[in-house]
Amino acid sequence: MSIHDKHIEVIVRQMLRRVTIIDSGSTEFLPGSLIDRAEFEAENRRVVAEGGEPAAGRPVLMGITKASLATDSWLSAASFQETTRVLTDAAINCRSDKLNGLKENVIIGKLIPAGTGIARYRNIQVQPTEEARAAAYTIPSYEDQYYSPDFGQATGAAVPLDDYGYGDYR
Repeated sequence: MSIHDKHIEVIVRQMLRRVTIIDSGSTEFLPGSLIDRAEFEAENRRVVAEGGEPAAGRPVLMGITKASLATDSWLSAASFQETTRVLTDAAINCRSDKLNGLKENVIIGKLIPAGTGIARYRNIQVQPTEEARAAAYTIPSYEDQYYSPDFGQATGAAVPLDDYGYGDYR
């Protein structure tokens, strides 16, 4: 059994997910703090757009265990290792879990955010186009489908039976 390259890439990406702040620039990051790479890049883009100086940071290579415990989801981290420490830390710091990942949604028995479980697919409302609506609600013509042209003009209207005599049929 071997591990595919794409799995190695995912693991390495998780291990390199954190950045140590060297210079805070115009951001509110503190030098020496460990920040998520996505948050670091988003904050730098915001500061540069406002004309400020971006923060400088250095990628940190974390071990697999440490990277798993340093996740934003305390519920996911608690299910991995050091459960008591993770739960205590989450309680002391009043952390909440946004339940964005697969693992934490499986733990609580909620629909996973993948495939049709993604909110934009669950809450979708489809409205038919005018062409589809017109095609769905058309009344078929008797001339086109049911009777030959020799039969005469068909309107689909009810035939008034009161005009006919029933003399012999009663």
